[in-house]
Amino acid sequence: MRRAERDDEFAEFVGAHRSTLVSMGRLLTAGDHAWAEDLVQTSLTKLYVSWARVRRADNPLGYARTTLTHAFVDETRRAYRRRELVAEDAHSTVGELQTAPDVDLRRDVLTALAGLAPRQRAVVVLRHWLDLDVAETARLLDCTEGTVKSQNAKALAHLRDALGENVLPAHPVPEEIR
Repeated sequence: MRRAERDDEFAEFVGAHRSTLVSMGRLLTAGDHAWAEDLVQTSLTKLYVSWARVRRADNPLGYARTTLTHAFVDETRRAYRRRELVAEDAHSTVGELQTAPDVDLRRDVLTALAGLAPRQRAVVVLRHWLDLDVAETARLLDCTEGTVKSQNAKALAHLRDALGENVLPAHPVPEEIR
């Protein structure tokens, strides 16, 4: 494949899926738009370098989601990220939040997500936002299915405590679905 064709194909993929990846990144980063953009840029760079392999994959978007998830987990392990305190950027979030139908609920959910450990947040995003099953989530996070189940249970308990039963009701989930 010629470089121009490859670049056009990659640009088409980015045009079609970048906003989806940024949305996923914003959930992973609990609403930190700048960090989400950085994660997506890092992921897209890795995808471009490996584009020949990515385009042969059964699901290039799934490949991109995996890359984004790994970039997030890797970034949370960095020492400077754990020490860094992010100040609220009024210019980037206020306008976006005001367009949401329920501003307070959105802010509360992002705050509750921020209270989760990075791996728990990744599990919640993959399981409940992307609607992936336990096996696929475990594969993406390179852990066991039992770890996914326990992290999901702990994360949902935290979210119920933070958001209240009215927002995130407790309901029994059949064992085969967990």
